[in-house]
Amino acid sequence: MKKIFAITVLSAFIANSAFADDVKIGILLGFTGPIESLTPDMASGAELAIKEASDSGAFMSGSKILAVRGDSTCVDAAAATATAERLITSDGVSAIMGADCSGVTTAVLQNVATAKGVVMISPSATSPALSTIEDNGLFFRTSPSDARQGQVLAQILKEKNIKSAAMSYTNNDYGKGLADSIQKNFEAIGGKITISASHEDGKGDYGAEVAALAQAGGDVLIVAGYLDQGGKGVIQASIDAGAFDTFVLPDGMIGDSLPAAIGKDLNGSFGTLPGTDSPGAGKFASLATTAGFKAGPYAPQSYDAAALMIMAMQAAGTSDSTKFKDKVMTVANAPGEKIYPGELSKALKIIASGGEVDYVGATDIELIGPGESAGSFQEIVIKDQKITPVRYR
Repeated sequence: MKKIFAITVLSAFIANSAFADDVKIGILLGFTGPIESLTPDMASGAELAIKEASDSGAFMSGSKILAVRGDSTCVDAAAATATAERLITSDGVSAIMGADCSGVTTAVLQNVATAKGVVMISPSATSPALSTIEDNGLFFRTSPSDARQGQVLAQILKEKNIKSAAMSYTNNDYGKGLADSIQKNFEAIGGKITISASHEDGKGDYGAEVAALAQAGGDVLIVAGYLDQGGKGVIQASIDAGAFDTFVLPDGMIGDSLPAAIGKDLNGSFGTLPGTDSPGAGKFASLATTAGFKAGPYAPQSYDAAALMIMAMQAAGTSDSTKFKDKVMTVANAPGEKIYPGELSKALKIIASGGEVDYVGATDIELIGPGESAGSFQEIVIKDQKITPVRYR
């Protein structure tokens, strides 16, 4: 009898231990490359959600969640693909929070994640092409498409009575898609893009590019690039040449490192990035401050991306991406109890008891269509060498 009891207890222990195994989530961001000043806060945002859920003890019968970082480089598709392969095959992650930039996100999705059946939720890949990419239902994003950002920027230009603009964009999926969206929407409301020309990242001299932009002319220069690489170089070269004095800055150009690098000559420039003034945004900012990082560009979206995959796993009762992928939209949208940053323990308990949640999160998120955020944008202006919010759209 004792032997039978011991075997029964051991079998139960093994079963419970197997169910409570650690779950790993990959954090695939450009820790090196043209947005490297943004990614530390983005990673911290995702890791804050992971720690919150893991520490709650409410995730999948007490399973712990571990974050595993990987470098996407933002722009090197081969490097990002190799890193994603390592995260999945060697590190054993169940899902990937990322990637960040649109080109590497596309490469990882097509070459690794889809083939291996792994969910990706990007906080910042905004190319319109990702709305229709073949993904087997595995890809989501917590930021809105640049198809929407183009509309918002065009409206701001009109409101500022800007009639014409030159445009320089980084030569990749993100830059080209955003430039096309801006041009289409600006010209549809009567504006004129005098030139739309690509630039390469990593160059030491952007004089030739600026000469062509200056020759075409325009009331402002739109720079759809990256704040730590070519976009910054184009702006500095434009200032040095006296070609333009006001710059329009889409999301990839917004971060504290740019006004710090350019200085007072950037004052008066303006732009957009995904953002909201919802109650969740304030809650997340407070949590970030307590955790020792800044709620900067795409940090809220990173928190939301990690939170969504964790809640979807809970709803599916498994960390198997091929199964929990179908629960991402369910936990993101109504009906259900609204969930804000700092309330992941509450959400996990509701889900475990058979209830429903409507994740509002840090960005007032609502997933539409192919699993992307409907989203809103924050209009900003550079004032006294600082990024200053103007309003939300």
